[in-house]
Amino acid sequence: MQPFELPDFYVPYPARLNPHLEGARAHTMAWAREMRMLDDHRYPGTPDIWDEAKLESADYPLLCAHTHPDCSAPELDLVTDWYVWVFYFDDHFLEVFKRTRDEAGAKAYLDRLPLFMSLDPPEPTNAVERGLADLWARTVPAKSDAWRRRFSESTLNLLRESLWELSNISSGRVPNPVEYVEMRRKVGGAPWSADLAEHAAGVEVPWRVVRTRPLRVLKDTFSDSVHLRNDIFSYQRETESEGEINNSVLVMERFLGVAPQVAADTVNDLLTSRLRQFENTALTELPQLFEDYALDPVERVNVSVYVKALQDWQSGCHEWHTRSGRYMNKKSLGMSAARIPALLRSARISIPHVPYQKVGPTPLPEFDIPYPARVNPHRASAGANTVAWCRDMGMFDPQPRLPDPIWSEESVTGMALEICAASLDPDAGPEALDLATQWLACGTYGDDYFPAVFNRDRDMAGAKHFNARVPAFMPLDCGPTPDPQNPFEAGLADLWRRTAAPMDEAGRREFRASVEHMVESWVWELHNHLQSRIPDPVDYIEMRRRTFGSEMTMALARIEHAPEIPAGVFTTRTIREIDASVMDVACLMNDCFSYQKEIEYEGELNNGVLAVENFFGCGRDEALPIVNDLITSRRRQFEYLAAHELPVLADEMNLDETARAALDAYVGELRDWMAGILKWHRESDRYDERPAPRGAPVPAGLGTSAFRLHARSGR
Repeated sequence: MQPFELPDFYVPYPARLNPHLEGARAHTMAWAREMRMLDDHRYPGTPDIWDEAKLESADYPLLCAHTHPDCSAPELDLVTDWYVWVFYFDDHFLEVFKRTRDEAGAKAYLDRLPLFMSLDPPEPTNAVERGLADLWARTVPAKSDAWRRRFSESTLNLLRESLWELSNISSGRVPNPVEYVEMRRKVGGAPWSADLAEHAAGVEVPWRVVRTRPLRVLKDTFSDSVHLRNDIFSYQRETESEGEINNSVLVMERFLGVAPQVAADTVNDLLTSRLRQFENTALTELPQLFEDYALDPVERVNVSVYVKALQDWQSGCHEWHTRSGRYMNKKSLGMSAARIPALLRSARISIPHVPYQKVGPTPLPEFDIPYPARVNPHRASAGANTVAWCRDMGMFDPQPRLPDPIWSEESVTGMALEICAASLDPDAGPEALDLATQWLACGTYGDDYFPAVFNRDRDMAGAKHFNARVPAFMPLDCGPTPDPQNPFEAGLADLWRRTAAPMDEAGRREFRASVEHMVESWVWELHNHLQSRIPDPVDYIEMRRRTFGSEMTMALARIEHAPEIPAGVFTTRTIREIDASVMDVACLMNDCFSYQKEIEYEGELNNGVLAVENFFGCGRDEALPIVNDLITSRRRQFEYLAAHELPVLADEMNLDETARAALDAYVGELRDWMAGILKWHRESDRYDERPAPRGAPVPAGLGTSAFRLHARSGR
């Protein structure tokens, strides 16, 4: 029996079928036999992964004919061969390495595969290597170097991050929801599918917009939707016969402590939310992108064709899942029958938010932050010096378009930003602590100034102009800057001169990018306000790391370790995951403390507690424990990475004792960072305009929020 009833899926676009399907079926069966992927006594070294019946039952040509309905017959053959290869790789890796828990063998196997992404590969030793070499030679000659690099990166992620799945299986560790969604993008292969969709459609996204937020979000939402849908259909096969634990339905079961049916419905709601985010980005952000980057008519058509190709892929993929013998799909209504109820259920996600609702004081949960908050002895002087610095930058002066100054001396004193800086870096000297506190002041002032001017006036053009001026105040050569038009620009220019001078160019670029990301994220917040739209939960968490200035403060923390730790260490998956976990802890704690101030008195809608309320259809008191569970799981993930993956990373990169000690010190500073953020929120009066009682009886801890899910859709 199926472990749950399949939910009503949101599939807004009809699936179509490529007329060259039968030709692809004949071609790909012959190709798989030629690559020695099928069980054959002539090749005893090949594990018995597939036979012709199993390959025919899965019907990968049907998948490709549905997901690429308009491509030519030769292109459909090529794309279908790629998908046969990737599914064979997945099953081969399961049989040979996952079932045997052979992590060392898996690593050696995966390390060889990039050699076959070449026009001059070595002699293959198995069907995966043989297929990859053949496909690479047939695919890349027709594309630009930029596309080749992107496709290579997507393929490598698909291959290498299989070790992450294997590690979880070996340790019996089910990941938390945020970790799972972000890692599934790499190991799940949908970004790779998006790149192939460009190839099949005969277009390329212009290189200068590939890394912009709209294109990144389109690819991410496409990927998340593909993976979440696949997890629902594949849950029974993976959990009952494969011993798999990397599945979003299982992740939700464990995180929320609910039955598989509720978990599957929750995953489907997240799938719907991600698809609505895709639509919102395509309709509201792409037109602005076209103008901002002055794309010519051909480039605009290419991007539009790419978006349509991703839409076709979603609908075709769903149709294939309802028909393929690979998945649990009994009693599935099929796409057309399920569209109407799913469309009606999805409407809840797009209901405009009503601001300034009375919510009352927030009963704060007990946060699982077990680190002692240390205090820098120079804290008091840093506070006084920062107040004086804010005065010098004009932050207490009236500003154009505003009736009153943004800040006063009293408000800055009460914020006690020096408490935060002193706890984040308790060992800093007086000058370094002054600088760190003033960076916090500059970012916090900008965070207050931006909405006071641009959100109030609904001024997107002014906001973009404000954002565009930011890089000029952080010149990489530390040269002259323009005359500042506001205190934020004045503070930025002053701090940059004092911070960037001792840094090398790579450090300057990284730190400047973190500040640019912070200001760009304020434009994203304004975009949500203009639509009265509470953000999608995944989009919110990923953007919140920037709006809070987390990247900026972490970049500052890395500056002192730059001479001791090789630059490549900070770009590894392990360190990125460590940083992201800590950022999420801090940002979500801030959302709990600031909830009443933001929701009731500021009309804010970019808040993690509110995002959870909107997603689950519950109230604040039901959302708070879920948010706190997420904070707890992210902190525990940080410790897991530090204890289990960081030593392995140090060995793999052959770090010397100096680098290892510096890396340990950096991890220790991140613990200080979490403790300091909590201490500052408890002692600052920035969120005490309307005091919130602390220690009220709100359930806390992993799993305690599950019983509250009945509030959503009557479940």
